[in-house]
Amino acid sequence: MIDFLYMAWLGKPVWMWLAFHAVIFLLLAFDLGLLHRDKNREIGVKESLLLTAFYLGLGLIFGGWIWWHLGPQAGQEYLAGLVVEKSLSMDNVFVIAVIFGFLGIPRVNQHRVLLWGILAAVVLRGLMIGLGAALVHEAEWVLTLFAAFLIYAGAKMLVPGNHETDEGETAGRFAAWMRSRFRITTELHGQRFMVRLPDPQTGKMVRWFTPLALALVLVNGADVIFAVDSVPAIFAITTDTYVVYTSNIFAILGLRALYFALAAMVDRFAYLKTALALILIFIGAKIVVADTFGWVHIEPWVSLVVTVVLLAGGITYSLWRTRDAAHASVERPARG
Repeated sequence: MIDFLYMAWLGKPVWMWLAFHAVIFLLLAFDLGLLHRDKNREIGVKESLLLTAFYLGLGLIFGGWIWWHLGPQAGQEYLAGLVVEKSLSMDNVFVIAVIFGFLGIPRVNQHRVLLWGILAAVVLRGLMIGLGAALVHEAEWVLTLFAAFLIYAGAKMLVPGNHETDEGETAGRFAAWMRSRFRITTELHGQRFMVRLPDPQTGKMVRWFTPLALALVLVNGADVIFAVDSVPAIFAITTDTYVVYTSNIFAILGLRALYFALAAMVDRFAYLKTALALILIFIGAKIVVADTFGWVHIEPWVSLVVTVVLLAGGITYSLWRTRDAAHASVERPARG
């Protein structure tokens, strides 16, 4: 048994993988079993920020352990990956807000969709990272392909346009396709994803999906789409599968908590997409420069600093540019 725990799997001993997944299981059990036993309780902005800080703190503590156990290089790569993935997940939050708004999912029901969405995301990200790792280790030129895709994705985000409208239309088309092929109720049934109701043609009791189930499918679909950007981005920072996987999972663990804070003031982050686009372009360009000029090596801490500066700049500029609208929204109820 001891020998098995020290066997190498994807470059690291089995015990390291088991220990990480044990931590994740305990966190999810704590979240599901203790924090949210009351399914009808809404998550406020204050609680959302505290939970976000809690998950971020745990992610940083785990990064400190990686730094101590695997060395400064792995520690820097983990922190850079955590910040990049957390930054890109913020854009996912805005898409989730569009999905909930389109389907009319009340705030009190949203946390259940997001919780199961996070569980599914852990599995889906693991599969995509495993595939990415296999491709990278099989052929290093795949990193160059990742770089080109990241630059393209970043440049596309810089093109002016109403991205929220496009995302809403995409969600609408997919929802219509789902309704044409599955029995989906028009109204919610509490916190349930599936109910038994009479078939309108035969009168027999059959299973129906609820709008919560439709929202769960759309949210998971959005995560897969965003993983197409985020997974190449983290592989552009490091090809250590353990560092890639752990930083990615810790980044999305706090996504549900982060959602309730950002969704409450989504209009205040109008220029955040520009910062995220520049982050993608920078990461992609880093690989291109390294491939073109073999003597150039950009350290992980440089990626970390550039990502933090761009993200902080995007948030600060967004809050500054939208300050007048925020003041007006606060003063308007007082005038009434």
